[in-house]
Amino acid sequence: MPLKISKIISATFIQVTMMLMLISCQEKAENQADTQPIQYLALGDSYTIGQSVDTSDRWPIQLDAKLKDEGFTVERTDIIAQTGWKTSDLLNAIEGTNLEDYNLISLSIGVNNQFSGIPFEVYTSEFDELLGRIIDAAGASRVFVVSIPDYGVTPFGSNNSETIAQELDEYNEYARLKCDTLNIPYINITEISRVLGASEGALASDNLHPSGTQYALWVDEMIPTVRELVGE
Repeated sequence: MPLKISKIISATFIQVTMMLMLISCQEKAENQADTQPIQYLALGDSYTIGQSVDTSDRWPIQLDAKLKDEGFTVERTDIIAQTGWKTSDLLNAIEGTNLEDYNLISLSIGVNNQFSGIPFEVYTSEFDELLGRIIDAAGASRVFVVSIPDYGVTPFGSNNSETIAQELDEYNEYARLKCDTLNIPYINITEISRVLGASEGALASDNLHPSGTQYALWVDEMIPTVRELVGE
């Protein structure tokens, strides 16, 4: 093939490729622009409120920022969570809250039930009630559950790490199966906490809760699923 023709074909291929990429980006932006503005509510405990990290490092706030970076409109991100909260505390806290104001709701709860030695049946019953309430409010297609991290890998839980891991696996497995039954996304961040353990930079200054850096990895795990939920 003559060199001149080869150069013309090559240049044309590059132009077509760039045009297709531009069209794809435009379509993505248009699709995101057409989606309903996000009103997000994160429900949970110390992990959701981001104990011992700056506000900007809390994972719901990092998720908010990630969605905005991808072109989604997030009008509101609220957190109902406190350190030490059990499922019963969260149920009490959302009494009177107009959950219908939100079109994206996450739930992550149960570690303090396990830590306090409350009967497992209390967790299953109250978890079901919480999930039912937020599904009624936002719809199953706009709800996701985040697993409980393993605090047994931290200095705080190291003396009882095996029991903690076994019990949290039971809690997480129940939540996963419940989500599967209801066709709700269940996002497993437990393995991230176990892989990182107490390694440098993995924990906040209290040596118990995750650092902002670890929360960022949680968000990386969540974002593909959340992107699908809010893009519908």
